[in-house]
Amino acid sequence: MLISRYSKPEFDPYNNDDLVLSTADGPWPAPVASGPLDATLSLPGSKSLTNRELVLSALAVGPSTLRAPLHSRDTALMIQALTALGTSIEMVGSGPYGSDLRITPGDLSGGTSIDCGLAGTVMRFLPPVAALALGPVAFDGDESARKRPMRTTIDSLRALGIDVNDDGRGCLPFSLYGTGQVAGGDLRIDASASSQFVSGLLLAAARFTNGLNLTHVGESLPSQPHIEMTIAALAARGVVVSAPEPGHWTVAAGDIEAADIRIEPDLSNAAPFLVSALIAGGTVTITDWPESTTQVGAHLAELLPLFGATVTRAGGSLTVDGGTGLVGGGSIRAVDLDLSMGGELAPALVALAALADGPSRITGIGHLRGHETDRLAALAAEINSLGGAVEELEDGLAIEPRPLHGGLWHSYEDHRMATAGAIIGLAVSGVEVDDIATTAKTLPQFVELWQGPLLRLTRKATDPLSML
Repeated sequence: MLISRYSKPEFDPYNNDDLVLSTADGPWPAPVASGPLDATLSLPGSKSLTNRELVLSALAVGPSTLRAPLHSRDTALMIQALTALGTSIEMVGSGPYGSDLRITPGDLSGGTSIDCGLAGTVMRFLPPVAALALGPVAFDGDESARKRPMRTTIDSLRALGIDVNDDGRGCLPFSLYGTGQVAGGDLRIDASASSQFVSGLLLAAARFTNGLNLTHVGESLPSQPHIEMTIAALAARGVVVSAPEPGHWTVAAGDIEAADIRIEPDLSNAAPFLVSALIAGGTVTITDWPESTTQVGAHLAELLPLFGATVTRAGGSLTVDGGTGLVGGGSIRAVDLDLSMGGELAPALVALAALADGPSRITGIGHLRGHETDRLAALAAEINSLGGAVEELEDGLAIEPRPLHGGLWHSYEDHRMATAGAIIGLAVSGVEVDDIATTAKTLPQFVELWQGPLLRLTRKATDPLSML
């Protein structure tokens, strides 16, 4: 296994320092594709599923085991937080991307501080859990996390009778005082900025004294598949979420069952690898692709053919064939996409559209302005800095392809911005990503996989990373 200076073969989920990858050597020169691919990869577990299952395991009636979970910065932050609240979490067994996890619930207790980092699942899933603890709990995170929308979570807790102090900011940092129980009952929220506001409440709702009758009152609800993921995870543990109408969910008070869960590979993290076939040509195969799933990354099977790829499934794997690829003289089709159901795929697909044979529009992604960074502004700024022509729309981006040149690509502490830079760099010589280490948020092995199984046949000898 090729190990680069940016990655480590094993990660300790208790030690977040193990997940801060070195950038001491400066910007990362993105490798340029020089020939067709013939790559087969397995990917680590889904961040979205891992963190949902960690929360449910901490609230369950007995010990649970998570098999093939993701070990990344986001999941390490979740483990640290749940441990601080009184949950016992130990590593058991081993796998290609780290140990399984054994989670034993304990009495939830406050008197602690929670570092959210830049993880939306931590800052939005854990406050309702902390409200069930006894005592004060303080929440804070990275500097960039203090810009992410949190008012809906804060207002929700207050409406449920929880004492919250945010000094009127509506964002991190804030603190709450748990009394050991939450009454629950009727609650109306505006989750237009993120579906995570809904998921965070649903995950803990069965532990509320009166359950939860939750209604979304905003004009739009982004990333609804992530809510379906939450509902499916709850159902697997015996918690029934009723949805009498769109934007309305009810959860009865009751037990959350312990479970033995195998985490699916992260299909959203498959996006940069799969789109690379359209640039370099040849094929990229992802193993263990689930037959059915609530992950939004599954939409790649329908989206990539719109750009000109051929997608096939066989033997539990998904393969994308890019034909001759852009590098081999082929072209990438322009698209007009509504990505409202899969916004987290937008950075990879926008990067691909910047290399297409005509103008593209990708809409339904206005909520990405409140993610790790304002992804619409960041994508437009970085592609335009390399000679592109991207215009921000109210709800998306308009991409007018132009010849691109090398230059520094800023990641904005956003893992998907970093991988978008790597995608552009496959086709454009001289692209350097300023902080490739930010991929540790959900895929610490990104550089290892990008330089190893993916680009083993395409790296040039002059690439300084080829000698690692």
